[in-house]
Amino acid sequence: MINFAVIDLGSNSVRMTITQIKKDASIEVTHQLKEMVRLSENMGPKKILQAEPIERTLNALKEFKKIYAALPNVHIEALATAAVRQAVNQADFLKLVKKEIGLNFQVITGRREAYLDFLGVTKTLAVGDNCLIIDTGGASTELILVKDQQVRKLISLPFGSVTISQTFNLNDEIKASDLFLAMTAIEKELTDVNWLFEAHKSKLVVLGGSNRTLAKIARRKLNLDPLPDLHGFKLPSQNAFEIFANLVDRDRKEREKIPGLSKVRADVIVGGLIPISLILRTLHIPEILFSNHGLREGAFFDYLETSKLEVPTSSIQPPWTKA
Repeated sequence: MINFAVIDLGSNSVRMTITQIKKDASIEVTHQLKEMVRLSENMGPKKILQAEPIERTLNALKEFKKIYAALPNVHIEALATAAVRQAVNQADFLKLVKKEIGLNFQVITGRREAYLDFLGVTKTLAVGDNCLIIDTGGASTELILVKDQQVRKLISLPFGSVTISQTFNLNDEIKASDLFLAMTAIEKELTDVNWLFEAHKSKLVVLGGSNRTLAKIARRKLNLDPLPDLHGFKLPSQNAFEIFANLVDRDRKEREKIPGLSKVRADVIVGGLIPISLILRTLHIPEILFSNHGLREGAFFDYLETSKLEVPTSSIQPPWTKA
């Protein structure tokens, strides 16, 4: 029996998923935790991790350690993404984490992050043969073009919900000029990815905190009880545009009152939804398919593959079930 723990240290949040691989090769997700640490806060153009976000991150990791340290036969994969990847004081931060927590974080490349997203999505969600996957994080956005169920192209772009919102002053009341500058800048970055146009009118699968928040807002608008599962939830593009416009019209305090939108995301949600809004418009995509799984699940399936562990289909229980 193995307790496989994946710790995903992102720009906005740190998450941990623990999956138990039993002796009969069946699996069970036993823990899923998230703390909003906003590690990329105020990094600025010099890309320096700041003391307060570092302290928040260490505190969250200490809480995670209390859980995994109490488990037998733990295998830990600690993965750091865009904020740490871009930080000029990366080495000092990693040394501090090692000293305080005892964790050795692997700083993965943007391409590796995109590939793990691909595994996490395609192993748990019925996406068909061809699709475009977008993961909008706090400081990076990953794009993966899938053809015939294989990765055809992938890229990691150096912007996300936190960096867009802070760079273009989209945290509170939105000025038309700031929104225009933000959308113009991000549109240029996206349209410079020449292969992106191969996904014209294709299926779009989205993940990441901002994109999942879009789904949560949309679900609440449906007034369904119980709420439909986020993993596999579908939303017409027009509905997404209407929600985005409504968010732009409100200041931070007003956005905090929107059902489905957590207060800790109210200051970065507009910036976080710009990439998907532009992709929907540019590629004329009619519908969005949401995935609740990505990097952490991808790391788990990658571990199964590299360890040659065969998990029987019958053991693939929720939250792994394909929708």
